[in-house]
Amino acid sequence: MTFTEIQASTPLLAVLQVLPLLTGLLLIRVRGEAALALAGITSVTQLLLAVSLYLRFDSSLPAGTMQFAEHIPLLGALHYHAAVDGIGVLFVLLSSLLGLLSVMFILIRKLHESSILAVMMGIQATLISQFVTVDLLWFTLMGLVEIVLVAHITRRWPTFHDIQPTLVRFLQFMTVGWMLLLLGTLLLGWSYADAHQGQWSFSLYELVKLDLPQGSMVGTLVFFALFYGLGVRIPLFPLHGWLPSFMINGNVAVAPIYLLGLKVGVFGLLHFVFPIVPEAVQEWHTIATIFAASGVFYAAFLAMRQQTLREMLAFAVISHTGILTIGLFSLHPMGFRGSVLLAVNFGVAITGLALMSGMVWQRTRTTRMSKLGGLFDYIPTVGLGFLVAGLAIVGMPGTPGFDGVHFVLEGAIKRFGALVTIAAALGNLVAAGFLLRAFQRAFLGQATVDTSRWDKSPTYLAETVMAIAVILIIVGVGFYSAPWTALIAEPVKGLAALFPELNTPNLHGGAH
Repeated sequence: MTFTEIQASTPLLAVLQVLPLLTGLLLIRVRGEAALALAGITSVTQLLLAVSLYLRFDSSLPAGTMQFAEHIPLLGALHYHAAVDGIGVLFVLLSSLLGLLSVMFILIRKLHESSILAVMMGIQATLISQFVTVDLLWFTLMGLVEIVLVAHITRRWPTFHDIQPTLVRFLQFMTVGWMLLLLGTLLLGWSYADAHQGQWSFSLYELVKLDLPQGSMVGTLVFFALFYGLGVRIPLFPLHGWLPSFMINGNVAVAPIYLLGLKVGVFGLLHFVFPIVPEAVQEWHTIATIFAASGVFYAAFLAMRQQTLREMLAFAVISHTGILTIGLFSLHPMGFRGSVLLAVNFGVAITGLALMSGMVWQRTRTTRMSKLGGLFDYIPTVGLGFLVAGLAIVGMPGTPGFDGVHFVLEGAIKRFGALVTIAAALGNLVAAGFLLRAFQRAFLGQATVDTSRWDKSPTYLAETVMAIAVILIIVGVGFYSAPWTALIAEPVKGLAALFPELNTPNLHGGAH
């Protein structure tokens, strides 16, 4: 795969990264209402800049054309090198949107500590930086900064006081994953230096030119190191061990939004792993798919047994990530398209579920379903937001998940046949069951415990605005998905071209 660049006329990508970073530094000194106003203005501005990026992006250019390129050599082989394709633009839009929703949630929770807003702005800067970079080492280093900042939010603003075991487990998984990601990155840099008289490079444009033939030891090591490192972040089964405890004890909504709503791991696979080591990906894609299909059922049935909204959400994430991964490793154009759309859908839908669960916790100080019930009487818009987000997760018509699931299943049946496709479809059906069960128990069922300590005030304006915003985003994107499909059409075509042996049409018009 070859890449070409179109230089930026204005440093828009740099502004998208620097603006939240500078705001975060200012928020260290600003306090009270001024801090909330500053964070809100920055988040709105960030979203407007992301929309501007989308409007100025030319989606008709062929695959491999990177736009808005910026390049500054820094230290040795480490370069600031940013550029985007359609997938990158989509993830930047999603990151900016979820960043604004996160700030809105802080307003609802009435957290006037500007330090949490400062950390959130720092996370936003690192996320955007990962979505626009074409330098693998830069991507890896920014991932470490993001992990540290999310760990700080978890330690400083947890749901429960005894956060230490959860934080230790989270850091164990993330540290091992990041070290493997760094190992794979350095192996690629070393391989490039070995072939270019000791000159190191981590640029995507250069690394795709490496000759790592199928079955080579280096190619296999690089694939597994990068796949494991990014798989922990996604999270993929069986690399998900940090998530259930993190969801139960960690920060109620903000940290899960950044870790789960923004699939950095999925982006890393699409942007770096598949283009750089396509031979190893093709060699091991069946094994990855088997693990993904197993994870769909494993997590779906465990989700049915969970007793809290947050535990249920954790296993819902694992289950649906399995479906997304099946689409990725189908290595089929439809599967790629569906996986990208599902990543965006999960971002919005999981964020909606996390935010609605957070507002339930704010009023009741619990998310245990046996201690909830009848919440629709007090917060109907929150309940409706939870329901719509849950339906988006399972791909109901009118939500962005519908097109995503359809494309994934089409790619899966063309690549793997009926068995894997039926498994993914049945897993999705089980997901509908546990999400509707959670909605019924929390919002429609009869409360069986003393509810005198609940905040039973009518729905606050901020809660209504948040819930309606989530609903409108999900439904709007669901009914108007054509622009996003067009945005990723060329990058998806380029990814499929990496696997010509699998995607050559046969005599019957299908693919081998």
